[in-house]
Amino acid sequence: MLRVLEKCSTFVSKYMAVFVIIIAAVALFQPWTFKWAAHWVTILLGVVMFGMGMTMKLSDFKLVFQRPKDVLLGAVCQFTIMPLLAYLLCRVFSLPADLAAGVILVGTCPGGTSSNVMTYLAKGDVPLSVSMTMTTTVLAPVVTPLLTWWLAGAWIDVPFTGMMLSILQVVILPIVAGIVLNHFFGMQVQKAVKVLPLVSVTAIVLIVGAVVSVSAQRIMTTGLLVMGVVMLHNLLGYGLGFLVAKAMHLNMAKMKAISIEVGMQNSGLATSLALQHFGAAAAIPGAVFSVWHNISGSLAANYLSSRTQRQEVRAEEQAAVTD
Repeated sequence: MLRVLEKCSTFVSKYMAVFVIIIAAVALFQPWTFKWAAHWVTILLGVVMFGMGMTMKLSDFKLVFQRPKDVLLGAVCQFTIMPLLAYLLCRVFSLPADLAAGVILVGTCPGGTSSNVMTYLAKGDVPLSVSMTMTTTVLAPVVTPLLTWWLAGAWIDVPFTGMMLSILQVVILPIVAGIVLNHFFGMQVQKAVKVLPLVSVTAIVLIVGAVVSVSAQRIMTTGLLVMGVVMLHNLLGYGLGFLVAKAMHLNMAKMKAISIEVGMQNSGLATSLALQHFGAAAAIPGAVFSVWHNISGSLAANYLSSRTQRQEVRAEEQAAVTD
């Protein structure tokens, strides 16, 4: 039975973007199918975060202190590039208040766990990616509400304290619980970890379905605009993250990690916070981001991986000529 679940877990992880697109389409044209899940979004995100915690150990946090400069640079990029890009895009495209709040919320959230997988596929610096995700997630209860209040305050009232408590409840507490469980029941947890992607993907798909279903009518009228803004936000995040890392003279593996980490956000958190504090329409950008960044992340990882292979081939050719 466990082997079957592991195979299912591998399958859904590989084709996560496809499942998200299918469910989003079903929820858009048949909203009744997933409206029930809207009441469970917060719990579903907590399940994803709990799963993330189960894959972590206290020793993982040592990496943050062993490589403080790299992690600090990555965290600063995360909490400056994406929030400011979100603000500028909202201004340029004159987004309505609720959608603007949603886009900015996506920009102010920490990095998503998918970035670690994409960095691995891109042959990037995975420990740096993981350290950045952990660092920005730990900082999120203060930094995300603060940046959202600063940037989105021109459009909508931002409940700073309420957002802080929500992030602590939905992100920090589940992650801590997962780490504690892994610490005391390591062997049992390692067996369960193999099927965690199945649980996480199911939760993320349901979150997307819930948001799309309750906002179906609004998506029909603003979907193309939101999609364009979200795609630009994500792609510009990759590009600027890469350029900043290059300007700081980091090696290619680190540049890849920072690029992907900056461009991929915890859109599930953005969606949950939007539903709790700003309304269903504000959750649309987060839902669209959930669909798009898995597609773009896979494409970016393939491109960056092939770039490394080409460089390795050139290096071998040059070495052969020298010999």
